[in-house]
Amino acid sequence: MEWIESPEVMRTRSREARGRGLRVGFVPTMGYLHEGHLALIRRARELSDFVVVSIFVNPIQFGPSEDFDRYPRDPERDRALCGAEGVHVVFSPPASALYPQGFQTYVTVEDLSRPLCGASRPGHFRGVATVVAKLFHIVEPDVAVFGEKDYQQLQVIRRMVRDLDMPVEIVGVPTVREPDGLAMSSRNAYLDPKERERALALWRGIQRARDLVERGETRTEAIRRAVQGVLEDADLRVDYVELRHPETLEPVDAVAPRALLALAAFVGRTRLIDNCVLEAPGGSAHPEEDPCTVRC
Repeated sequence: MEWIESPEVMRTRSREARGRGLRVGFVPTMGYLHEGHLALIRRARELSDFVVVSIFVNPIQFGPSEDFDRYPRDPERDRALCGAEGVHVVFSPPASALYPQGFQTYVTVEDLSRPLCGASRPGHFRGVATVVAKLFHIVEPDVAVFGEKDYQQLQVIRRMVRDLDMPVEIVGVPTVREPDGLAMSSRNAYLDPKERERALALWRGIQRARDLVERGETRTEAIRRAVQGVLEDADLRVDYVELRHPETLEPVDAVAPRALLALAAFVGRTRLIDNCVLEAPGGSAHPEEDPCTVRC
């Protein structure tokens, strides 16, 4: 496995691989890898011959009061995990290589970036779209793999790729959860034991919504209130509980036949997100045909 910091060298290695007839797979990460990231890497290995993982904590997707400085980092552990998973290249550039002095060009995906996390974290998805576009231009992958836990991010990237005619196949991988249901996240490392227990309310909220829908409740507001109550009962500070169209992220009045349940809440100082696509009884007979389906 090769560790590369130079964009020029990374581009050369990727072009060499493609010149040998290899399909290049790419997994963008911010490091501090966990089993969720490893699931993305394994999927990339299934879909390609030459796997690149980027590790880059992207400063332009963090707001001024967010956790950029304390975001967990462990490059040596990340290197070992990537090596064990058969990754061919880890690309870990310094910020100055991606954002040189005078940098002033950004990518914005308009409507999909506005609601949910976009409303709570202004500029976040501009930073995400910009860095992913730059990484795509450097790595030049045939396929890129993203986690469905960051559902809105996945939709933003898909739209960017379509709108800008980028020759990259975007593949989503279902959320990986701990045995008790908590969605895996690098930010889980911030939680003390009591906060870790309270964070399970996110999963309980999803289960509550699923139970309601299975019993025939499809009204958005009724489901939203029930889920918010679960979070508040665990003393979580709710950022949002929303039901949205699974592809456009527009508001919906009912789960008819499907709707995205998206959650964000603070457990102490730590902001966590989760989601699930709910399906009303008698809905789509073939949900697997929809690449946006999140298995919850």
